[in-house]
Amino acid sequence: MTALAYQLTLYDHLAALPEGLSGEILNGQLYTQPRPSGRHGHVQTGLASDLVTPFERGRGGPGGWWILMEPEVHFIRDTEVAVPDLAGWCRERMPRIPDGHRFEVAPDWVCEILSPGTESKDREIKLPLYAHYGVSHAWLLDPKKRRLEVYALDAGGGQQPNWRLVLEAGEAQQVRAPPFGELLLNLELLWV
Repeated sequence: MTALAYQLTLYDHLAALPEGLSGEILNGQLYTQPRPSGRHGHVQTGLASDLVTPFERGRGGPGGWWILMEPEVHFIRDTEVAVPDLAGWCRERMPRIPDGHRFEVAPDWVCEILSPGTESKDREIKLPLYAHYGVSHAWLLDPKKRRLEVYALDAGGGQQPNWRLVLEAGEAQQVRAPPFGELLLNLELLWV
């Protein structure tokens, strides 16, 4: 009688990460990082609260969105797994939030909050991955530099999709940033 060897998948390793670490599987590689800093969390919570009221709940805005913090997005189930700091889905594309922890519909918008430890991964690995899977808008927020970069996906007429920088702002500016242009976002309130 022979025993079958069970080989752990990358997703098994991701699911087994100890408390205090989060991870993603990007381009076939497991990336881990410690939980975010307080400054990161403050920006994340502030932006989420600015967006949820008008865009998810429809109070003072159009509604029609789901806005979530750190969803586990499975572009390919258990194989290509990103965890954006914030993500949003138009309800017409994703009418209900999944019961489980896997989100298998690509978001319409993602936001990554940059830190020295994650900036190169966010820019060089995750942004191209988001473009590849058709995420329409991406924001990069840098709490240290107090900067917002807003990108829109440019399908490029059959070519590989690329990001086009549509807005760059910072410090105390007030901006209308796609896809949430109905909201006048006061950047100064995000920074600590």
